[in-house]
Amino acid sequence: MAGKLFLCATPIGNLEDITYRVLRTLQEADLIAAEDTRHSIKLLNHFQIKTPMTSYHEYNKVDKARYLVEQMLSGVNVALITDAGTPGISDPGEELVRQCYEAGVEVTSLPGPAACITALTMSGLSTRRFCFEAFLPSEKSDRKERQRILEELKNETRTIIIYEAPHHLAKTLKDLREAVGGSRRLTICRELTKKYETAWQTSLDEAVSRYEAEEPKGEFVLVLEGKSLDEIREEKVRSWEEMSVQEHMALYEGQGMDRKEAMKQVAKDRGVSKREIYQMLL
Repeated sequence: MAGKLFLCATPIGNLEDITYRVLRTLQEADLIAAEDTRHSIKLLNHFQIKTPMTSYHEYNKVDKARYLVEQMLSGVNVALITDAGTPGISDPGEELVRQCYEAGVEVTSLPGPAACITALTMSGLSTRRFCFEAFLPSEKSDRKERQRILEELKNETRTIIIYEAPHHLAKTLKDLREAVGGSRRLTICRELTKKYETAWQTSLDEAVSRYEAEEPKGEFVLVLEGKSLDEIREEKVRSWEEMSVQEHMALYEGQGMDRKEAMKQVAKDRGVSKREIYQMLL
């Protein structure tokens, strides 16, 4: 019988966050695929787990995934772990999962820590709808892609979650301020689940000022408020105010509305009666 892939979530800081099920799976698996074996050996030693390990990371993910799939097809059970958190979230695990499905290998995920969800739940911002951007592309390696994403975030209405390293934090905060405005609220979570964990509710203006004067330390998760409906309405009103009534009508008629419906919508947009729009058009 074919083996199985177990996606095992490991602690993002505090070792007490590991689950009994993950510990048992790591002990019973035939092989552990780890993002960084030098890092993961500390975790395994702490819990006295002797299962053999192999490296699986960003630079060997395609070829190594093929090898691991072959192993699983021959009956080997593989547990995949990342440096911290849930495999497949902002790491190369998604490639192995994809190849497993293509080969017909069964995949299961053992729930546990994830920095993005941990930060979101303690942010004090809306949790009903959110998007996860992980690390933004670096300006050095892919400036155009970074600018494209920042432009998309400008109109994002969901709560936004972004990972950032300390040496890039100040630059990212400035870029976000330029994209969405300095008054936008955010919660900066630092060193989650560790001894010096902090969560700071602030604005982009305040955050930029702080980290221009202070050197960031630790790993950061930024939870940024999405664009509010009030902001969207204000922008629409401003754009309508810059149009003539004729241009406003043409906008809706160009979308397929008949003249009567277009007049009704223009009146609603401008907060006036349909009769007034009719008189203006005359």
